[in-house]
Amino acid sequence: MDPNTQHEDRSPAEQLRRRYREAKDPVERSHHQIAWLLAEGRTVREAAEASGYSERWVRELSRRYREHGAEGLGDRRHRNPGGAERALLTPEQGEELREALKAPPADGGLWDSRKVAEWIERRTGRRGVRAQRGWEYLRKLGHTPQVPRPSNADADPEEQEAFKKSSPSG
Repeated sequence: MDPNTQHEDRSPAEQLRRRYREAKDPVERSHHQIAWLLAEGRTVREAAEASGYSERWVRELSRRYREHGAEGLGDRRHRNPGGAERALLTPEQGEELREALKAPPADGGLWDSRKVAEWIERRTGRRGVRAQRGWEYLRKLGHTPQVPRPSNADADPEEQEAFKKSSPSG
């Protein structure tokens, strides 16, 4: 295929395949996979088996694609009414949290859900922010859980140092 060919010149199935391959969001990726499989002539049952979704949901996605095209696919939960009102942080505060996460937390340890929830409480004045909401903001900002490596309480520090010195460096 000519690399200079515009995406619009591709068949609908090829466009959906490209969107499926390029999607970063897992829900959007699955939805484009389903639409691509259906556009290739696969049955609803085959698309459901390949994607892990129910046949009812595959039919719903097919309807959304017919009515709205590729814009009808993807995770629509963020468009639910009241979502902005349920957010704990404004977009500006979210950026402040993103910056705060670049440095260690005040206690010098590692950021975790509880510490993020406490940061939200201090920044917004809200009380009782649960650790789950801290987790949600960590994940939303692309962070993974950071847990220190466990240490053996019975380990001999001298033996550990001797092992490090005698081991080949990586």
